[in-house]
Amino acid sequence: MTRIGLLSDTHSFLDPQIFTHFDQCDEVWHAGDIGSLSIVEQLRAFRPLRIVCGNIDRESNDLPAHQRFHLEGLDIWMTHIGGTPPKYNPITRPNLQLNPPDLFVCGHSHILKVVRDAKMHDLLFMNPGAAGKTGFHQMRTALRFTLDDGRIADMQAIELGKK
Repeated sequence: MTRIGLLSDTHSFLDPQIFTHFDQCDEVWHAGDIGSLSIVEQLRAFRPLRIVCGNIDRESNDLPAHQRFHLEGLDIWMTHIGGTPPKYNPITRPNLQLNPPDLFVCGHSHILKVVRDAKMHDLLFMNPGAAGKTGFHQMRTALRFTLDDGRIADMQAIELGKK
């Protein structure tokens, strides 16, 4: 069993509440638009971190554009700009159709959304919304959930407060 804390779109602002909300998590995932590398350093010092760059970040070995990995019996793909079911990004759509993951994690939209896509082999789409203060969103959000033997469970949406 692995407990995950998922955030995105911090845009150079890391709310200290994240450390309390993710205190019981085994890993933290950041779905891009980090803004400041100090956020990466803080999160890495806190928990093991899986992270992708966003459109405001510079891609590097430490900040890849995509991460595809297996954890707890699940195939997971995390990227920043992936679209949303059923309107996936033109870059991600062909890959999703050829080899859909069990869990597809994106950021970018600043809209918290978790939904199954029956037309894409029942993958679970997750976007944690925006944890930062920059953007059109009104409420800053994140997600917390558990991966366990091929299952995704204990999903919780976290409201961090108005921006």
